[in-house]
Amino acid sequence: MTDNDYAKDVLVSADWVEERLDEFESDDPAHRLVEVDTDTEAYDESHAPGAIGFNWETQLQDQTTRDILTQEDFEDLLGSHGISEDSTVVLYGDNSNWFAAYTYWQFKYYGHDDVRLLDGGREYWIENDYPTTDEVPEFPAQTYTAKGPYEDIRAYRDDVEKAIDRDLPLVDVRSPEEFSGEILAPPGLQETAQRGGHIPGAQNVSWAAVTNDDGTFKSREELEELYAEHGIDGDTTVVAYCRIGERSSVAWFALHELLGYDSAINYDGSWTEWGNLVGAPIEKGSGAD
Repeated sequence: MTDNDYAKDVLVSADWVEERLDEFESDDPAHRLVEVDTDTEAYDESHAPGAIGFNWETQLQDQTTRDILTQEDFEDLLGSHGISEDSTVVLYGDNSNWFAAYTYWQFKYYGHDDVRLLDGGREYWIENDYPTTDEVPEFPAQTYTAKGPYEDIRAYRDDVEKAIDRDLPLVDVRSPEEFSGEILAPPGLQETAQRGGHIPGAQNVSWAAVTNDDGTFKSREELEELYAEHGIDGDTTVVAYCRIGERSSVAWFALHELLGYDSAINYDGSWTEWGNLVGAPIEKGSGAD
């Protein structure tokens, strides 16, 4: 179950979704369920009934610019899958919602009002024997009109430079080995940077520290304590980053949505951008943390 003491009502339990599967399977766009993965192989094998499958790599970023979707492409993607701006959209996915959290952040960037995460993600749904199917739903197309973009939740490289200059907190959510510069990417994943290390002054607070062993989010009290140990209490801007912006979206979700730290922003360029910038300062080793 989810913790009702969070700042915003943005998490739903697997039970909550199961009780509403008829609504998610309906042609009525009031409720839509979306699975977001790095690819759709797992989705093709089994997914929650009524769930739409999005491929993060090919459908939720611009393949040419390595950027989030343009507003027009975002509108086309959602509308063509039967989602309207009034839909209650529940997102879930692999890796404890890495890519679902990124998609949630993109939904908020374009001003979607009612979007939520399924606590625990795909693994929780499968491992706890909730209903699955291999049927791919088809919903009547909708006309989707996005708002925004809302730039106050997104960090660009100049925002990172300002954060360094002003000694604002930077949260690097990658593994200790990535943070130190020992490796450039998680094992088995493509290396996307020329240099290893971290942004000067960043603290290494793993994305996994905000979730329990089953992939569900920790309580508000646990999250507050975790970040308070690193001097983060919501009073100043805090920038989260990782390698490609997906793991940092989990941290941003915990900070901005669950704790209500409205000054938390996600640097989606992350180490893919910073580690390739000519002249950008980096640090190696374990840092101050």
